[in-house]
Amino acid sequence: MHISQKRLDAIADAAALAGADGFTLAVDGTTARANLTDQGVREQVDALLAALPSPVGLDSASSPDGHSARVTVSTLWHPPLVSLFVTDGVRLEATGTSRTALG
Repeated sequence: MHISQKRLDAIADAAALAGADGFTLAVDGTTARANLTDQGVREQVDALLAALPSPVGLDSASSPDGHSARVTVSTLWHPPLVSLFVTDGVRLEATGTSRTALG
């Protein structure tokens, strides 16, 4: 289970990093600013998760402050030795956060 959780943690971090690339650039005079929206984050995260070989559920993908991407993903882990007793599996969840470099 530990390895599966660490794998999911890495996926959440990668998804948040991809989501942080979903910004729109706003230029005001000589100042440039990157703005993140929930939709921009979600589009980038959806593209990344679609490329994964195993299914991972997207619980949330948002930009809580317009500068950060926060992504929560989940999957079911089925224990190899006690699957008869835990037929539905164990739900694992991970959250990753990343900020834009241009914030």
